[in-house]
Amino acid sequence: MTSYFRGFGLVMISAIIIALSLTSVKAGIKKEQDNSKEIVMKKLAKAASDGEFCFGHQDSYFYGKNWVRGEADKTAPWRSDIKDVCGDFPAVLGCDLGGIELGLSANLDGVQFDLMREAIKAHHKMGGIVTLSWHQRNPLTNGTSWDSAQDSVIRYILPGHPGHVKYLKWLDKIADYIIELKDDNGNLIPLIFRPYHEHTEKWFWWGVQDSTPDDYKQMWRMTYKYLISKGLTNLIWAYSPNLGTDKDGYMRNYPGDDYVDILGYDGYQFGEGAARDTYLKAIKSDMAMLKELGIKHNKLIAVTETGYEAIPDKDWWTKTLMNGVKGSGICYLLVWRNAHNQKRHYYAPFPGEHSAEDFLKFYDLPETLFLNDLK
Repeated sequence: MTSYFRGFGLVMISAIIIALSLTSVKAGIKKEQDNSKEIVMKKLAKAASDGEFCFGHQDSYFYGKNWVRGEADKTAPWRSDIKDVCGDFPAVLGCDLGGIELGLSANLDGVQFDLMREAIKAHHKMGGIVTLSWHQRNPLTNGTSWDSAQDSVIRYILPGHPGHVKYLKWLDKIADYIIELKDDNGNLIPLIFRPYHEHTEKWFWWGVQDSTPDDYKQMWRMTYKYLISKGLTNLIWAYSPNLGTDKDGYMRNYPGDDYVDILGYDGYQFGEGAARDTYLKAIKSDMAMLKELGIKHNKLIAVTETGYEAIPDKDWWTKTLMNGVKGSGICYLLVWRNAHNQKRHYYAPFPGEHSAEDFLKFYDLPETLFLNDLK
């Protein structure tokens, strides 16, 4: 696997810029005919080298605070709470494939996979970047991703074990869906794929409680090789433990440089008051560590999930989030979804929300890239 990130030194950054032959991201990235994953990797590397990062939002096109895109909206312009606030879409659209392994028509959050397909194609056509997570069922119990009481679930799906064939059929469902995600020229759309995330905690069946680091590495490599064998060379693989993990913990389950393109972190702020300082301390410390690892392993780095549920702090965007990631060298950052059916489960502003004014300041910062910046 080719690496595109060669450190943060001025000489190396200059070499990247020359090699990529791209203009400034803020000035607009020249469209290229090649729609392979290398083009997206170059966009992300260029952003990081310029001290900028692409802003992302989970499920941004599918629903928001007090609205849902339905059948009647098929021909209507795309909508997003982000666009309603700042007039622009996020640069990165986050989607989740949870449920597709069972052949369901909608994912675990009720998003129809047909609608997701159309949104991914539209976002890519507009110059945006797409990332896919996968909150798949527990293959041993058929419970949710959060059904983590059992151990050795990972081993259950590895080659030579009872659940292996079943799990390969689940991966076939993933492959069948992704292979249909093509642009107008018939090229596969590049996608950041982020499986088995937050494994350094205990809430998912693939988490730290389940099995050995070697088992996790085998599962990741098995997934990688199988999807590659199905022709999915368009996937950009993101590895994302949870915030607050030290260097040894971060690398303990690392499947290897040949199987990863982006080193990421998932981490949220919980609570008010002193919780802000706790979050800031953690994200600054962990981003510094991630920057070091990115240089050592020649990988891009990212905040693959973050946010502050219901955003109690009206200045959170500029005073906390930006304070935490400024100068970190990340290439993208994604905040979680704005649930339409849960009063306080939202992570991005919407019209009238009390952090919207501060988000506009965040949007105007030279470091933040939205969809129009990538056209």
